[in-house]
Amino acid sequence: MKQHIPNFITLLNLFCGCIAVVFAVMNRLEIAAIFVFLGIFFDFLDGLAARVLKVQSEIGVQLDSLADMVTSGLVPGVIMFQLLNMSQTGGWGHGFLETESNLSFLPFFGFLITLASAYRLANFNVDENQVTSFIGLPTPANALLIISLPLILLHHNNDALNGLILNPWFLMGMTLVSTFLLNSKLRLFALKFENWSFKDNAVRYLFLIGSLVLLLTIRFLAIPIIVLMYVLMSFMQKSTPDIS
Repeated sequence: MKQHIPNFITLLNLFCGCIAVVFAVMNRLEIAAIFVFLGIFFDFLDGLAARVLKVQSEIGVQLDSLADMVTSGLVPGVIMFQLLNMSQTGGWGHGFLETESNLSFLPFFGFLITLASAYRLANFNVDENQVTSFIGLPTPANALLIISLPLILLHHNNDALNGLILNPWFLMGMTLVSTFLLNSKLRLFALKFENWSFKDNAVRYLFLIGSLVLLLTIRFLAIPIIVLMYVLMSFMQKSTPDIS
């Protein structure tokens, strides 16, 4: 019975992703973001459960990637689609279901994120070098980066930030950065604790503490900074074991 527990948790991730897709298509991006957060939480929890219960399996690995493809691959693509469409149709609130104008081809550029996520997940499944660290930005981290954009628009209400985020050139640039990071050769540490020793997990603890401080002080604006910090801290690590 216990061998099914991690897979059930993974299916909860997929279920959250399905709900997030529906709300993202409806341009209810804040609700979509909530379900992405929930899905990523279940994505973390299924791996933890598998390790604690010692029931890791090949089907679990495949199921995990299929769930991530929806929650952390498709949803960010739809959100970027909506943001690019809003940049063309007059700002926040003008999703493609709310406008009567002809839809341009530009918003479809956002689905490069979905394509890059699919390639990254497929590559991850056949790469035997990603166990204790990652090569390229993990799809959940990339999803957080993308969903932070509408959350910043909604909750920070800053004209300069709004103008930047709804600039089509900025959004296209973010899409290209996202696709590059997903499939780059950057070696990034994983938040997997083999033990609770500070000495063995100093980078992980410092990253988590720094992330918490940023989230408490600057809220959603912290998310892009945290992703950047994650990349920089990984890059500055003197040595990282083979991974993922």
